[in-house]
Amino acid sequence: MPSPLSGSSVILGVTGSIACYKAADLASKLTQEGAHVDVILTQGASNFITPLTFRSLTHRPVVGDLFDPQSELAVEHVALAQRADIIIVAPATAHVLAKLAHGMADDALTATILASSAPLAVAPAMDGHMYTNPATQENLSKLRERGVTIIGPAEGYLASGLRGIGRLVEVPQIVESLCAILGRRGDLAGKSVVVSAGGTAEPIDPVRVITNRSSGKMGYAVAQAARDRGARVTMVTAPTSLPDPVGVETVHVGTALEMRDAIFRACEDGDVLIMAAAVADYRPVSVAEQKIKKGGERWSIELIKNPDILAEAPGRVLKVGFAAESQDLLENARTKLVAKGVALMVANDITAPDSGFAVDTNKVYLVDRERGVEELPLLSKYEVGHRILDRVVELLSASALS
Repeated sequence: MPSPLSGSSVILGVTGSIACYKAADLASKLTQEGAHVDVILTQGASNFITPLTFRSLTHRPVVGDLFDPQSELAVEHVALAQRADIIIVAPATAHVLAKLAHGMADDALTATILASSAPLAVAPAMDGHMYTNPATQENLSKLRERGVTIIGPAEGYLASGLRGIGRLVEVPQIVESLCAILGRRGDLAGKSVVVSAGGTAEPIDPVRVITNRSSGKMGYAVAQAARDRGARVTMVTAPTSLPDPVGVETVHVGTALEMRDAIFRACEDGDVLIMAAAVADYRPVSVAEQKIKKGGERWSIELIKNPDILAEAPGRVLKVGFAAESQDLLENARTKLVAKGVALMVANDITAPDSGFAVDTNKVYLVDRERGVEELPLLSKYEVGHRILDRVVELLSASALS
């Protein structure tokens, strides 16, 4: 399944901020995702960036003047508004936020927004004192009450030379936010999906841990795919270097026991559990309070078995497991399918090139009792996530009918 942005009609409103340079990147990224991007520049924005920049990136006309005889808005000002699937204003200045909050329509951007029933998102960018000003905060509150999604702003270095809150968030965060909004009516809308990710770390002392090579990329991709299909997603993740996905409730844990407790809590209201984390099979019996100093030639650590989170998870949720193997892949996957009592097992050979740990692609087999084994081609982990969720949707539907 492609990104929710693929084939969608996106209006990108760009207002007068130094952060306009990020809007060019956003237009490019949205176009790469397969969206049809129509850019509307305010007069202030045209002082920072030219229409030609956006036309070159989107291969579409750029709107700037409400009364331009060459613009379709001059003929019918709701033309763009009617076909839009979503509208994003990035960067959104304090001035434009005030106009939107009070229903003004004195330029092409605000007129189009007022005429559209499409979801609206704004990504503020301004000086920190302007952002924290009570007037701006009141305007943002009004927009939130009307269902407008506010993306950011971020904290950091501002154009004024000061540091504070007011930076336009980075482009990937905006793109993810739009995916989450467009995915709200997906086939998992109303469902609660719990996903685990990363490799747990079992402490030996304050410095050392027992862990594994999991990057967390597969679990994060599954969480993003579920979000983009409308699910309410809780991701329980062991330590990774990945940023938290937008629109996903992310719970950070360290050990297998912490992961078990967090997953069991999330599953109380959950419909699906997808266990993509690499959970340590064993943990040290005792953890030293201080760093253990180097001593003799040998060092033994007594280990105790960790609980099997997937096997012990509450029975009400539909359970999906992962079998990351280096040998006897399908045999081990079938054994785990039965032993853990899961509906679906995702098997992958971690020794295969472009598959397994620390890469963005994966080649997996889907194993279940009813359909046997389905081999998938090499796909991005996000696409693998969607193929897993295709099966989840089928299994939920079958369960509802039985």
